[in-house]
Amino acid sequence: MPSVHVDRQRVDDYLQAMANKTLPFTLEELEGIAAQVPTPFHIYHEALIRENARRFARAFAWVPGGFKNYFAVKALPNPYILEILKEEGMGMDCSSKAELLLCQATGILGQEIIFTSNDTPAQEYQKAAELGAIINLDDFSHIDYLDKALGGLPETLCFRYNPGPLKQGNVIIGKPEEAKYGLTQNQILEAYRIVKQRGVKNFGLHTMVASNELNPEYFVETAVMLFELAVDIKSRSGVEVSFINLGGGIGIPYRPEQEAVDLERLSSGIEAAYRRILEPAGLGSVRVVMENGRMVTGPYGWLVSRALHKKDIYKQYLGLDACMANLMRPGMYGAYHHISVPARVGGPTKVYDVTGSLCENNDKFAIDREIPDPVLGDLVVIHDTGAHGHSMGFNYNGKLRSSEVLYQGPGKWRVIRRAESYHDLFATLDHPGLSSVLNSL
Repeated sequence: MPSVHVDRQRVDDYLQAMANKTLPFTLEELEGIAAQVPTPFHIYHEALIRENARRFARAFAWVPGGFKNYFAVKALPNPYILEILKEEGMGMDCSSKAELLLCQATGILGQEIIFTSNDTPAQEYQKAAELGAIINLDDFSHIDYLDKALGGLPETLCFRYNPGPLKQGNVIIGKPEEAKYGLTQNQILEAYRIVKQRGVKNFGLHTMVASNELNPEYFVETAVMLFELAVDIKSRSGVEVSFINLGGGIGIPYRPEQEAVDLERLSSGIEAAYRRILEPAGLGSVRVVMENGRMVTGPYGWLVSRALHKKDIYKQYLGLDACMANLMRPGMYGAYHHISVPARVGGPTKVYDVTGSLCENNDKFAIDREIPDPVLGDLVVIHDTGAHGHSMGFNYNGKLRSSEVLYQGPGKWRVIRRAESYHDLFATLDHPGLSSVLNSL
């Protein structure tokens, strides 16, 4: 994909406006796209994604051993997006064979991939090894499992640490001691000793204990915990880790009153811990990596839909042509996503439950939400769907997954995923009557 010019002033102006959930598109632009791409669809803003990636890299340029964010592919598994992030210097964090295949297709190979999964089949480890990915083991028993699957351990190996009661999880992840992920401290010390004896030469240390967290101090505390553990590992096993993966979990301000994580403040706190803990222990060349997805692309995606019905019973309902199959988070988590009606900005407002058409009562994008009162047929835009939006889609009730559009500037956009058809939905069913019906469409 050709590189897109990033107008820094325009981007800075929009980043400032984002606090008010201002759309970066005009109504005319959205209607022009919707005239060719039926709603609902997700749209992503390329220039804003690129500038956010660059700001992230600049914030951590101080790391002596180098810094890289490995984008969590599960957040937005579209090869066109992965190509953009590859161009901006990011690696990829994969957790399944499908995500590895996307990386392979976009030329992202070798140690530009970290493969972190759990309850992992042998064939997925084999695919990760084939691509030369860094494998991050989730369980002590997987040492022997991986050894058998690959016919020997790779030269580079990482382990995921679960601190248990030593670290407080956040609301989404929950208590680490109740999470299915990672090794205990005693297990991880023994794991490094064993794999060193079996020929592993490069070692990584990883944890992931938060999701959508907006407090930067939480991530500084996580860094302190891992830096101290790295020193302990060196002193007790003789293993010097070459990189430390602080995980992901940096949140985004879904609500207008929330503030984005200050990356510079976050970086400064981690740098102070690095200088204080790692450097005196002779670990001053350790690489620092992260695996954020949500904060990279999340704020730069929107779900564009149309107002389809209004219903007046015990409550007021606004029905959209989108549903939970297009954006699961509000129905699954009760998550907040801001809603705009670009044709009615500044006009009268009304309180609605904003719903989709699934045969499930939790198919709601908002409950008791005051929004500009749309006229039926108006575009209704749901914000912050650039991560865990389309990727969490499903086909319940036979709903077809929507298209994805990449916005590349005024008058420039492209479809980067077409909408599903009924042929796609029924492609795995071999039934003569169904074939006849599909052929008549």
